Amino acid sequence: MKRFLMLIIPRTPQVRFSHFSILPLILSFSIAASAQDQTSANESPEAMKQQVERMQRRLQDWAQLNRYKGANAKVPASDKGESRVVFMGDSITDGWKLDEYFPGKPYINRGISGQTTPQMLIRFRPDVIALKPRAVLILAGTNDIAGNTGPMTLEMIEDNYASMADLAKANGIKIIFASVLPIHDYGKTKVSERRPPEQILKLNEWLKGYCKAKGHIYLDYFGKMVDDKGMLRAELANDGLHPNAEGYKIMAPLAESAIRQALSKR
Repeated sequence: MKRFLMLIIPRTPQVRFSHFSILPLILSFSIAASAQDQTSANESPEAMKQQVERMQRRLQDWAQLNRYKGANAKVPASDKGESRVVFMGDSITDGWKLDEYFPGKPYINRGISGQTTPQMLIRFRPDVIALKPRAVLILAGTNDIAGNTGPMTLEMIEDNYASMADLAKANGIKIIFASVLPIHDYGKTKVSERRPPEQILKLNEWLKGYCKAKGHIYLDYFGKMVDDKGMLRAELANDGLHPNAEGYKIMAPLAESAIRQALSKR
């Protein structure tokens, strides 16, 4: 049986709440109720406690600004002539060991697993602009399509792309937009249920046109990693979504070429 926690607010002239003041309370109670439901499904109290703590951390730092706060503080000032590049993205960037694929390059990884473009937009200043790179390589969108942080239309994703580009341009940072990677259903999980290939194609088509119109660099991972069925080549990702070593081997030279192209632009 479902359990519900109700928030009762007395209706008196002396008590006034705005929507914003009530929302955290409602969300907190929702978290507790959700956790209780999980516990009733044979989860231990300790597991429930950990789940509540995770959800509370998410509420307190939705964009995960604290993830790189300490690392950002340790980034030294950029040397004159240094070709510093920030890789901004989700788990595909987060899991990319840049020092192995780009040895000796001043490339900074600012990917966070599971993130969507609205979260990246919020942390764009501290995780990109404040580091004073010459270029930013943005790989995002797959989690937006999947609805990781709620329903997102393609137009909403496109608006967030454009806002990040506007911020970068205003701060003299060259912009590289990577295509959304293809996915495959050749494993145990049917990845296409949450990431329809036709949505990926539409988003990439818009992104390519946007880059051409605005003078940004479009990095086409998709075209080099897709098979004849329109899916990600099976050997490039074990789970149908995240590139494995073979996948990153294809992506690295493409990224390097796009970076050179961006840095050569005046």
